[in-house]
Amino acid sequence: MKYRKLGHSDLEISVVTFGAWAAGGWMWGGTERSEAIKAIQAAHDNGVTSIDTAPIYGQGLSEEIVGEAIKDIPRDKVQILTKYGMRWDLAKGDLAMHSKNNDGKEIDIYKYAGKESVIKECEDSLKRLGTDYIDLYQIHWNDKTTPIQETMEAVSMLIEQGKVRYAGVCNYDAELMKEAAKYINLVSNQVPYSMVKRDIEEETVPYCIEQNKSILAYSPLERGLLTGKMKPGYKFGADDHRSEIYFYKDENLKRVNEFLDKIKPLADEKQATLGQLVIRWTVEQPGITIALVGARDAKHSVQNAEAMDIDLTKEEIEFITANLNELELVK
Repeated sequence: MKYRKLGHSDLEISVVTFGAWAAGGWMWGGTERSEAIKAIQAAHDNGVTSIDTAPIYGQGLSEEIVGEAIKDIPRDKVQILTKYGMRWDLAKGDLAMHSKNNDGKEIDIYKYAGKESVIKECEDSLKRLGTDYIDLYQIHWNDKTTPIQETMEAVSMLIEQGKVRYAGVCNYDAELMKEAAKYINLVSNQVPYSMVKRDIEEETVPYCIEQNKSILAYSPLERGLLTGKMKPGYKFGADDHRSEIYFYKDENLKRVNEFLDKIKPLADEKQATLGQLVIRWTVEQPGITIALVGARDAKHSVQNAEAMDIDLTKEEIEFITANLNELELVK
């Protein structure tokens, strides 16, 4: 495993970080708690010391699972990344979506990051995670109803109290990052980035490189699309959100698999899976500090960690990118 520091901080995290969204089950068609715990522990055994979660993932369940998985690991041997700013238990702020919880009950989810909410969410997260501090605390989405200054000053207070070590943001563009940076030392931005979703390369990546802010790339495998395991006709579970996204249309599955077929000989040469090759390519892109990768069981967890055992030359990275630039998806 390799490790990189976030921004100007002394917080060093594993280049492959465990993404615990699917572990919470929400929007992923359920999960098995014991398997999720084993997946996190297997990742840690293979050098993945960092775990990214959020209260909204399973409405607290993901954080509880993370807390249980790490309870016997010395606290300084693991980095906990979690979030705030999405409330399912308070009708306040900016209505983000209607959804269902893991029990199938209809819920409304709000983007809300008022001062009192940020403080409450932090206390709740600390309890669920079974810890007294969070290494990286990130706003999940921008809340248009609350001034960024108010939100960031609340996080600054949590840092002063020792409950949070560093502040980050998620899903922010360069302009929002500039505004937030007026009030707090931001070390990172967590954004979607994959071979088929590269729009951040236009503005966000150059800004982050210039300002020494780290980028945490989430969904680098585009939720399974880039593993080569999803073929045209793939059937999703009833409450799996991917069925409604254009990436997973049969025509796009066909085109993506044609691209993957072109780079598979390189994966075979490296004795790697396509998913491992994709993860390795991702963290070698300019400005990308780490890749957040989820796993529902220990086997996949170990596979993800072993992506960092692959060495790619400059020419091999350019070969992958050249083939990728020929891929066009239909919307």
